[in-house]
Amino acid sequence: MEPVVSLDLDLVVATQALDKICKAAEKVFEIKIFPHSINLKSPKSDLRIQLQTDACYQAFVKSTSVSKVMGYDMKVARIEHVLQGKVWAYCDLKRRKSKRQKDLADISRIIESYPELAGDLPEEIRQTIL
Repeated sequence: MEPVVSLDLDLVVATQALDKICKAAEKVFEIKIFPHSINLKSPKSDLRIQLQTDACYQAFVKSTSVSKVMGYDMKVARIEHVLQGKVWAYCDLKRRKSKRQKDLADISRIIESYPELAGDLPEEIRQTIL
């Protein structure tokens, strides 16, 4: 599956590492803390980094594998976990409609590349995209 390039970088880090990461990041980034995430922004870059702090993502950390991402070796979540995160985001009715539409498009792209995962979708989403 080809990556979609955006200015957003969503990361899940082990909960016990968050304080250490934020301490190191404060030297370079402006830090904004939200209920389920920590956003890092540098005045030198348009890249928006979001650290997911919601506990539901912690299981993803344990089953990552190293993959090449835009030329860098990075720990990457299993595709099943990426799909689950997109489903959670789409189902969050507090999110802006435009964000939810992007999540639905991402779900569609994943299912196009991995049709065997369609059975993991809630019925409402399956009926919308299939």
